[in-house]
Amino acid sequence: MALTEEQLRRLKQVRIFVLDMDGTIYLGDSLFPFTKGFLSRVKETGRDFCFFTNNSSKNREAYLDKLRRMGIEIPPEKMLISNGVILEWLKEHHPGASCYVVGTPSLREDFRKAGFVPDDPQADVVILGFDTTLVYEKLVTACDLIRAGKPVYGVNPDWNCPVEGGFIPDCGSIAALVKASTGVQCSFFGKPSPHTLAYMLRETGCKPEELAVVGDRLYTDIAVAAGTDVTSILVMSGETTPELLAQSDTKPDLVVRDLEELGQLL
Repeated sequence: MALTEEQLRRLKQVRIFVLDMDGTIYLGDSLFPFTKGFLSRVKETGRDFCFFTNNSSKNREAYLDKLRRMGIEIPPEKMLISNGVILEWLKEHHPGASCYVVGTPSLREDFRKAGFVPDDPQADVVILGFDTTLVYEKLVTACDLIRAGKPVYGVNPDWNCPVEGGFIPDCGSIAALVKASTGVQCSFFGKPSPHTLAYMLRETGCKPEELAVVGDRLYTDIAVAAGTDVTSILVMSGETTPELLAQSDTKPDLVVRDLEELGQLL
């Protein structure tokens, strides 16, 4: 594909690609065949990459293990996750708070390691994650706390998580259920929150124009860079269809079929 002068200018400035995972480098447990070639191409051009996932059902260690099983070895600092964004913010704004985390054992363990109690039924703060272990009792406790006036935060806003068989409900869908019951809309972290973009820039040490966010979702991966000098690159290998792209007010700086095509453009 031919790039415009503006697209060429942006790509030349990029020093680090922040890569989404689900729908971008793999689908479910299947690594896309072009992923390793793209990562090699990035290195060949003198650039670097890291990963960022909104998926709060797992922690950094789980993702490092998953990548290792797929033949991708990276240092821990290259694996960024929405869990880290909200925990960093909570340490500043709710230090020492007890929490009630609607989330998987992995997410609750991240809270414990950060010094937060994750399962207090009388908690100061309610946290909604992508909970693949969700049971009704968790929802009841969370909604009771929210009705009592406790603040509620969502780790990531995604409606669905792409899997090999299609999609499964994600954190945004759980939050919508809670809002329907309580009338309270939580504040979200993860992409596209400004908290996440600031986190990416801090963790990579990049200036905005040196960073490119690559992913398959308009309302998270692409929206996180909207209105900034960070370059947004949409891959059509995951959730977004041509119809969704045409209808969306959120437009990426560059659209490619997949990482293979992006690698060719480098």
